[in-house]
Amino acid sequence: MIVACLITPLLSEAQCSICTKTASQLGEGPAKGMNSGIVYLMIAPLALIGVVGWRWWKREKELAEAGEV
Repeated sequence: MIVACLITPLLSEAQCSICTKTASQLGEGPAKGMNSGIVYLMIAPLALIGVVGWRWWKREKELAEAGEV
């Protein structure tokens, strides 16, 4: 599953309509760079959500093992 999550950003090249129009005007090379930039900017929020979710899950698991839930 981790491998699938790491490969997915490489396979996705979705853009909003404004980004699509801008990328089509730039040409092939800059458009790929723009896609890479979008994916790069997406990594930080997703990593933050993942860390918060993991810590929440771990805390809930510890509480369940202690019988406090």
